Amino acid sequence: MKNRIKLTALSALLACGAAPVAYAYAQSDAPSLLETIERGLWQLRSVGGGSSAANQLCVADPRQLVQIQHGGVNCSHYVVRSTPNSVTISYSCKGAGQGLTTIRRESGRLVHIQSQGIRNSAPFSFSLEARRAGAC
Repeated sequence: MKNRIKLTALSALLACGAAPVAYAYAQSDAPSLLETIERGLWQLRSVGGGSSAANQLCVADPRQLVQIQHGGVNCSHYVVRSTPNSVTISYSCKGAGQGLTTIRRESGRLVHIQSQGIRNSAPFSFSLEARRAGAC
């Protein structure tokens, strides 16, 4: 039941993912790792148990992957840690919650996303494998 609720919430949020999102990075070296991720249609699969159902997201800006649970919401971002192969970003969405997301890049077409935080006064935590599936 818990996994079904998570999957339903994730599906609803992914539907909003193409909405424009404002990004205000606290560090001048905005994560270059995100710039290496290809744009297009991405397939997202849950990792570590839960449902094996896949969701799709049209990624016009790879920074959409930072705040999947807060798609389309104006949030401020702070780069906590950035390496050539991973980036951890803390974000806060006034009145909508907050999150901490780590994106680990395997290639420009495959990344692993771990995110946790608060949305609508409820906690969330998930781990996904995101793989580019083609053009949108």
